[in-house]
Amino acid sequence: MAKSPPRSHKKATKKAAAAALGRRPAKDGSAELLARVAGALERLAPPPPAAPDFATAEAFVWHPEGRKLAAVRRVNRVDMSLLKGIERVRDLLVENTERFARGLPANNALLWGARGMGKSSLVKAAHAAIGAAHRSAGLKLIEIHREDIESLPDLMGLLRGAPQRFIVFCDDLSFDAEDTSYKSLKTMLEGGIEGRPENVIFYATSNRRHLLARDMVENERSTAINPGEAVEEKVSLSDRFGLWLGFHRCSQDEYLAMVEAYIGYYRIPLASDELRREALEWATTRGARSGRVAWQYVQDLAGRLGVKTAGEGRQRTDK
Repeated sequence: MAKSPPRSHKKATKKAAAAALGRRPAKDGSAELLARVAGALERLAPPPPAAPDFATAEAFVWHPEGRKLAAVRRVNRVDMSLLKGIERVRDLLVENTERFARGLPANNALLWGARGMGKSSLVKAAHAAIGAAHRSAGLKLIEIHREDIESLPDLMGLLRGAPQRFIVFCDDLSFDAEDTSYKSLKTMLEGGIEGRPENVIFYATSNRRHLLARDMVENERSTAINPGEAVEEKVSLSDRFGLWLGFHRCSQDEYLAMVEAYIGYYRIPLASDELRREALEWATTRGARSGRVAWQYVQDLAGRLGVKTAGEGRQRTDK
């Protein structure tokens, strides 16, 4: 038996309002009353999320609840000149970002390697530098948290077709053994019917080259009938990043260059011999040399000498 054609939303709302009043829609003046009731019911319904105003800020944080992009008034970043010991990967990411801002082909990038060597700082610094050099591109930085990766399709739908260009950035990206949210990322990077929007590029940082722990790989290889195929799906996720940038532990000279760059930038008065001795002792007590350790030492030194380092782009939160 054929179904009757669907009624319009307005008709259905009026019918529901009439039913709530315990009577059928009347043909006299009560129709006006029912129309007002229907309008009130429509106003009670949750409105669709408003389109984001990208002119309000240069960076945003994605909140999947309510499909909301929260504007970031001041991005926590450092000046590009302060990133020492990573010149090669710095130049590669800046060049890739500049091509993207100009509307030319560019690759998604995975910045992986040693902790504290400036991976996330480089992404934010590259966005600032290229955004300032190509203002007409309207380059925006959007951070998505690791736990929200499954909502990537919703974010892509929001950005698709916008006149601006977007770097979608995920810091400290990795996946656990039972985690299947990586499939949303794979589809966005390469695949799916729609694919990645032309005005979006994806940058991620991770301490892992293949985005999953070594014991996960070894466990699946040891228990699988075909060890190679067992991890192929997860390992192939890294392959979908066209640009791999490796960050390795710095040498002593590179570490001291990082410290000296900060000292010069903030004009902290300290004799070079004493600075070298203190900086190396600080690294020894931390058991590591990295950009993060250099910054922590400079923070301690500045505090002891009464020099302020707070302000725009003057903090490090590398991963």
